[in-house]
Amino acid sequence: MLLSDGRAAHLRAIGPDDGPALRRFGEKLSTATVHFRFFAPRKRISDEEIAHFVTVDYHDRLALVALVEGELVAVARYDRCTTTNPGVAGSVAEPVLDEAEVAFVVRDDHQGRGLGTVLLEHLASAASQRGIGRFVADTLPENYRMLTVFRSAGFVERALLDSGVIRVTMELASRPEYLLRVEERDWTAAVRSMERILRPRSIAVVGTSDADGSLARDIVGNLLAGGFTGLVCPVDPGASSVFGVASYNTIAEVPAHIDLAVLALARNHLADAIRECGLKAVGGLVVVATGDAGSTAAEGSDRDLVELARGFGMRLVGPECMGVINTFPELAMNASVVAAPPPPGRVAFASQSGALGIALLGELGIRGLGISSFVSLGNKADVSGNDLLCFWADDPETDVILLYLESFGNPRKFSRIARLVARKKPIVAVKSARTASGRRGVLKQVPGAVSDEATDALFRQAGVIRVGTLEELLEVTDLLASQPLPAGRRVAIVGNVGGCAILTADACESYGLSVPELAPATQDRLSKVISFGAKTGNPVELAVSAAAGEYSRVIDIVLEDADIDAVIVTFTPHRTGVDEIARAVAAVAAGARKPVLANFIVSEGTLMALRSAQGRVPFFAYPESAARAVARVAPYAEWTTRPEGTVPIFDDLDLVAARRIVDAGLSRPVVGIGLAEVEAASKAPHSQWLTSACAFELLEAYKIPILRFERASSAAEAVEGAEAVGYPVALKLDAPNLAHKSDVGGVHLHLASPEEVSVAAESLLTRFGPGVPLIVQPMVPDGVETVVGVVEDPSFGPLVMFGLGGKEAELFRDQIWSLVPMTTEDARELVSGLRSSPLLTGYRGAPLVDLEALVEVLSRVARLAEDVPEIAELSLNPVVAGPAGAVALDARVRVAAATHEPRLMRRAMRSA
Repeated sequence: MLLSDGRAAHLRAIGPDDGPALRRFGEKLSTATVHFRFFAPRKRISDEEIAHFVTVDYHDRLALVALVEGELVAVARYDRCTTTNPGVAGSVAEPVLDEAEVAFVVRDDHQGRGLGTVLLEHLASAASQRGIGRFVADTLPENYRMLTVFRSAGFVERALLDSGVIRVTMELASRPEYLLRVEERDWTAAVRSMERILRPRSIAVVGTSDADGSLARDIVGNLLAGGFTGLVCPVDPGASSVFGVASYNTIAEVPAHIDLAVLALARNHLADAIRECGLKAVGGLVVVATGDAGSTAAEGSDRDLVELARGFGMRLVGPECMGVINTFPELAMNASVVAAPPPPGRVAFASQSGALGIALLGELGIRGLGISSFVSLGNKADVSGNDLLCFWADDPETDVILLYLESFGNPRKFSRIARLVARKKPIVAVKSARTASGRRGVLKQVPGAVSDEATDALFRQAGVIRVGTLEELLEVTDLLASQPLPAGRRVAIVGNVGGCAILTADACESYGLSVPELAPATQDRLSKVISFGAKTGNPVELAVSAAAGEYSRVIDIVLEDADIDAVIVTFTPHRTGVDEIARAVAAVAAGARKPVLANFIVSEGTLMALRSAQGRVPFFAYPESAARAVARVAPYAEWTTRPEGTVPIFDDLDLVAARRIVDAGLSRPVVGIGLAEVEAASKAPHSQWLTSACAFELLEAYKIPILRFERASSAAEAVEGAEAVGYPVALKLDAPNLAHKSDVGGVHLHLASPEEVSVAAESLLTRFGPGVPLIVQPMVPDGVETVVGVVEDPSFGPLVMFGLGGKEAELFRDQIWSLVPMTTEDARELVSGLRSSPLLTGYRGAPLVDLEALVEVLSRVARLAEDVPEIAELSLNPVVAGPAGAVALDARVRVAAATHEPRLMRRAMRSA
């Protein structure tokens, strides 16, 4: 876990072998701290108390300990309280186990670092997942430190007890203000931990430089050549100096404090080096190493290395990375293997692939795009894109953030952080493994490759600009780093050759942009300044020989058209004039409040010269590239102006009923837990479909509109059900394992009389067996058939799907996905984001659908999926939407062991 000062501490559940460590911990507590914890002075903790403290069942009693440098420095625990519901007179009081007493103590020399707050957050998450709804704690009024921790964690003071003790309580429901405080603490800790790595004042490079080509030697050379303003300390037992800088045999011999250590060592030497760095109190680590990331050698795997580093409070970049760079002039740090990084600039870049990252750095340099910082993430065993997003969001030297990702460590956290960051600065991401073949390749190297639908949903909701290729990454970055965001998708095209302008117009339309006619007033102004024979519509076609001055005047006029959001300038040289035209375009773009892009059909050498010399305007080799760049950025610009939305709060949900239905569908109750030590014990392989009737009842518990139904197992019961719901009716087979019951003759529609119902029921009972469960429902008015679904992704948690419904749903695959928690704006985006969405808004004279009813259905389904993590799959097909609302006609629900934590977020650093 990360503390408020950016250092790391190791968190785990207490165990029976922790007695001696707990005793040593108690002996180091001050008299005042002991008094505040036990409300009385005492010399030592008794053997009986030690035995009690280390004995937990991980359910009703749970204790967590924090270790720094291998020593226990803090402990927090809860004990479930048995309160009772008195009920009515004469009845037996019913036990209600929903409250727990909580306490914590932090060693005096580690107080003020946020340990207590973070421990309470972890405890709260674990308790919530075990059915505990409230924490209570008693503390002395003069214990201001503990009261401060309780208040910052969200506790509320309730009363001053007669004994002079203050009782505080904390409701564990995921209140927005509590989650906001948790996110703020996480954010601050992440930024401070990254400052130790990206803004060091002293760097030790640990490795051997026997050969001229060694990594350690290269990194020392790059630090010196790059003008690093701090202290460089080579650590190499085989050399007295490296590039004229004194070398040390061990890091312990370095006389100065070391902020950052770069380890360029074989894997079998890493554990010892990390331990030495920890004893030296190094701030952070960058591990440039070779070897097997899954090594089973003692302390050789990534997980072992990260745990070792965390034990000493250090963050770790890598292993298997290429280093880090920060071009901040007051720092000038090139602690990487990149010999010639791009110049200083405003683009930050993190890459999971070191080699690809280095190649892209070169391409950025060719385009004249400088970087603020670069981090090669390597195996991402500890430091991930989540940490860097927090740092770069607050970094005044960074305007644009680039990510090359192969996997997600904690995608739900990435989503939360990226939403906040993207409101301030654009994030452009290439996520590989989009196809099944690509995922196979990634899974051989990096765990965590996920479905492309999930990635699309994450990026869309979080405002991340997703690009499909490295070329697009460079194109979009070029635009973002030099131009303002477009206010819309309307593009004007100015060019001196009709063919290029037409190709650009076609490309714009194909990418979802529009090329509208210019306003008559704009065309009138253009006709007065352009050469004879030129066209003033859109595209604006200039003469082949149009000079720089004409380009300037025309672009200026077009930019003033209120119905234009961006301008693409195309140019094909007639004889000469490339530089003059380029300078003219760049000069106009420099003062424009709308983006200007240029497509110059010239040699690659000339294009490179233009990119590096002309400043603000981005130059593209092909017209399609310029159009594509605008098309990628325009949706992000719209996202930044869209209301953020809120996760709706429903006060009519019956979670108790929902849990009862789901638990009954499993062979045994499954309790989600949040501690790695006991996770395996909580998970069962059992998975099964709920009956249709149970699925309907589950929806009713969350007030998700489901068509009225009656159960039946005979023809007579089917007739009774039909009489109850009213004719005409539908009679269905209750077979949740069948996605399309109509395909096997399991559905009879428009039954208008008892005789028709009886015949249909006998037909189903004869075909599928006597006593087979049936469902009777009324027919509904015509409407638009949609489908709402949930799929549990192992990494992302629940994904909510909205699409075209009915038999055609699987054929057309017109679907869109969303992660949870889902805001109302997210739900509205699902409803409006289909190719077939015009069917909901009066297409060709059809009645308008109640869109807000669909939004509410999606919001309630999302809340159910998050609150009940055992829902592995849910399908409402169809959900019929009409002017009067939306209602589900059928439901299929599969339940299984929980693979994600419920609403109160898990409080843990990502496992290696």
